[in-house]
Amino acid sequence: MDLNTFRTVVEVIAFVTFLAIVAWAYSRRRRGDFERAASIPFDHE
Repeated sequence: MDLNTFRTVVEVIAFVTFLAIVAWAYSRRRRGDFERAASIPFDHE
C-alpha cells in the first residue's frame, strides 16, 4: 500500500465519521436533549 492509498483510506474514514456524527446530531431521538440544552440560558430560577 503506497502513501496515496493510505491517505485516501484515511480521508474516506474521516468523511464517514463526519456523516455519522451529523446523522447522530439530527436524529429524532436526540431532539429532546438538544431542546432542553438550548433552553438552559433562558431558565431564570
